[in-house]
Amino acid sequence: MRRESRVAPGWWDYTTLDDELLNDAARISAEDLVALSRPGFTVRIYETLESFYVAEALEYVWAWRHATESDPTGICGPIGPTEQLPLVAQIVNDLEMDVRDGHFWAMDEWYVDGAEVSRSHPLSFAKADLDLCFRRIDKRYRMPDSHLHFLTADNLAEYTRSYDLARCLIMQGGQGEVKHWAFNDPPKREGKHREEPPSPAEYRKLAARVVDLHPMTVIQNARTSGGGVVTKVPSQALSVGPLETWKAETVSIWHAGTHDNPFGMRLTALMISKRAADAAVPMSLLADHPNVRFNFFRGGIGSTEAEMH
Repeated sequence: MRRESRVAPGWWDYTTLDDELLNDAARISAEDLVALSRPGFTVRIYETLESFYVAEALEYVWAWRHATESDPTGICGPIGPTEQLPLVAQIVNDLEMDVRDGHFWAMDEWYVDGAEVSRSHPLSFAKADLDLCFRRIDKRYRMPDSHLHFLTADNLAEYTRSYDLARCLIMQGGQGEVKHWAFNDPPKREGKHREEPPSPAEYRKLAARVVDLHPMTVIQNARTSGGGVVTKVPSQALSVGPLETWKAETVSIWHAGTHDNPFGMRLTALMISKRAADAAVPMSLLADHPNVRFNFFRGGIGSTEAEMH
């Protein structure tokens, strides 16, 4: 029987892993991160935030540049980080780039009282995508609204099918403190998963769905988006699943050092490098995806040394 979580008894998370793996991750230096690259897993480090976010924005441009009417292509993108989104619109407009055949999939959305939050909600992810990016793209170049695939409570099956109608060249995301991409959080420790988390194969079958959010995720989003008011952050969300993720040709994760901590960024890089997939650390399941990139801002890598402030 694996030990209980040190932060949320009743849930699976990375604190239930063996100490040997956790200690190995804590010892990784910034230079060691690049050495974790292997076939199918690439680690890149950017020296400035400017180059980091421009490179992230260019993934949108690259994915849309390949789109044609007969072979539509696109990108699945996150809210967190968001700094790349205005840059995407500026690049498209300045280059007068026709992206009308391109597609975009939103990764996730908050879910409250049986429905997705409205686009007037201050925390709405769809609102952020539209305000920061798509409404800023000149209408002469922008794809139609039918090419923007936002998650709603009643379109989950349609959302999943859309990955077969256009090729998702890149699924882009950040990493949360509970080591998720999108809201693929660790599951509760209950029922048949009381003693062991789901196997990687079982977790990877999950499609877009309603998810219960780990307490760490709720607290993180209160910190990053809600001024610390935990009670105003929903405890459920809609999320893209591993099933759709494995339809993406590349998964590209961006670590600026603001959404997860120095230890967490090292842990998932190590687990993917070693192919140590464990559903208690959902990001580690990407160890089995054929093409994963981890992108780090050097100034955000930080240190795992204990230091009083």
